[in-house]
Amino acid sequence: MRYADDFVVLARWIGGGVKRWIEEKLERDLGLKVNRDKTRIVLMEQEGESLDFLGFTLRYERDLQGRPHKYLNIQPAKKAVARLRDKIQAITGSGYKRPLQEAIEEVNTILRGWSNYFRYGYPRKVFRAVNYFVRCRFRRFLRNRSQRRSRPFRQGETLYAGLKRYGLMYL
Repeated sequence: MRYADDFVVLARWIGGGVKRWIEEKLERDLGLKVNRDKTRIVLMEQEGESLDFLGFTLRYERDLQGRPHKYLNIQPAKKAVARLRDKIQAITGSGYKRPLQEAIEEVNTILRGWSNYFRYGYPRKVFRAVNYFVRCRFRRFLRNRSQRRSRPFRQGETLYAGLKRYGLMYL
């Protein structure tokens, strides 16, 4: 191995000796440089502790049914959601002067790739928030299209149904 960007060591207990042993193995045997500023030990069982790794946030949370045990919640990290929102905002911004169908196809491409990557774990809450954000962006996109009011949907059709009919993908 010549290059390692990020990795996580999971153990029931990690003390100073274990940390030094891991750093020594990486630096001496594998020839990698450890960034000691970014290296940290996270006690996952403590309240409020979480770990962001490869775009996911890992955190122990209480059981949803009120049972006395916790479960490992894995969901998209806030930074990953912010990057997705920026991409969608660029496509649905007022400077984007393409037809609605093209904008939907571009957004679908981004959403498909993003959802395939982040489908692991429990992303339902985040996916709902992304769906709401996309609908709001397309409402604004349609409002800013021209000086005359744009009516791409059928009479009485909601924004949700109209965008779905045009092929917008919902997560």
